[in-house]
Amino acid sequence: MLHTHSPAQRRVQVPLSTQGKAQFQIHFCVLLWGVTAILGKAITLHALDLVWWRMLIVTVALLGFPRVWRGLGAMSWRTIGAYAGIGVLVSLHWLSFYGAIKLANASVGAICIAIAPVFLAFVEPLFTGSRFNRRELLIGVGVVPGVALIVGGVPDDMHLGLLVGVVSALFVALFGALNKRMVGRGDALTVTCIELGAGTAFLTLLAPFMPHAGALFPLPDLHDTVLLLILSLLCTLLPFALALDALRHLSAFVVQMTTNLEPVYAIVLAMPLLGEQRQLDMQFYLGVVIVLAAVFAHPYLVRVKKPAPEMLATAEAKNLSE
Repeated sequence: MLHTHSPAQRRVQVPLSTQGKAQFQIHFCVLLWGVTAILGKAITLHALDLVWWRMLIVTVALLGFPRVWRGLGAMSWRTIGAYAGIGVLVSLHWLSFYGAIKLANASVGAICIAIAPVFLAFVEPLFTGSRFNRRELLIGVGVVPGVALIVGGVPDDMHLGLLVGVVSALFVALFGALNKRMVGRGDALTVTCIELGAGTAFLTLLAPFMPHAGALFPLPDLHDTVLLLILSLLCTLLPFALALDALRHLSAFVVQMTTNLEPVYAIVLAMPLLGEQRQLDMQFYLGVVIVLAAVFAHPYLVRVKKPAPEMLATAEAKNLSE
């Protein structure tokens, strides 16, 4: 017996070519996000200066969009203040993320961020009022052996960087949960501009109290300027725009499974580009496999939704679902 589809059903079907383009876009975005860890190691600026310049460049670029100004005009001061507060957490996440990379290496920073969903399983119910998900907690327990192997698989002088990376993952969970609570209250570009602008202002106020040598926020040399522009424009704004388009054509499951590849791309790229496999032993990589296995099991065990658009430009880990 032949089955026919109603006109309404035919209209909602997405052409295969469109889905293929969207899948290519989201993979390309994940690759660019994976490159951010490599760039963080290659840029010679201290973590505070690196993050300040990155946030400033992206904020200035976003202010050039009329859409951002329209979104600001339509938003209440209370909502702007709430997003600004989240922006402070974003700045602390990026500061600790790049601090971990400077203190250890790109591979360590990337795998630390992969455990953010574990923190989110505990943090999100506190902020959103949702119930604790036993399956997510089970995934968290499954990550523990991997983390233990990772700790034992890195040199002693990288343990501080590993700890700072874990703190960075906690900040991802904190601002991720708050962004979910605020989702839908503003245009994604506008929200990103507020958060990164507030983060820039916060770091400006924080800088005098941070240990530093030389001038605050020094002008980067040509090498760092080029890499900062790549980091800010090609690895932040470009994938943000591409991912916003791709999300309209892909299922939540496909999006999360693809974005889970981010630490994989970062660690694989770090081998030929930075030679980090010579700094880490097989115990580290075995721990990485266990952590990533738990991360990839997440979409199969837990009902997922597409990530909030405003999270796409403000985290190194995009595997946080609504």
